[in-house]
Amino acid sequence: MTTQEQINQQLNHLNQEQLNQVADFITFLKFRENLTKPLKNIDNIAKLYQEFAEEDRQLAEEGINEYADLLTQEQQL
Repeated sequence: MTTQEQINQQLNHLNQEQLNQVADFITFLKFRENLTKPLKNIDNIAKLYQEFAEEDRQLAEEGINEYADLLTQEQQL
């Protein structure tokens, strides 16, 4: 019997609270795996950063301008 078959067999004997705990533990295992994985394709990440850098800068400037306008309106009240 494989490990997966043994686990499936044991799952059939658990109550709902225990199943919820198993689900939480599985979520934790997946989360931990994602934290420990080395960054794959760091070059791709750098390319994406460069690709969107100008757009990010423009959005930030628009946000700052809008914020400055709101501050000016607040001061006039």
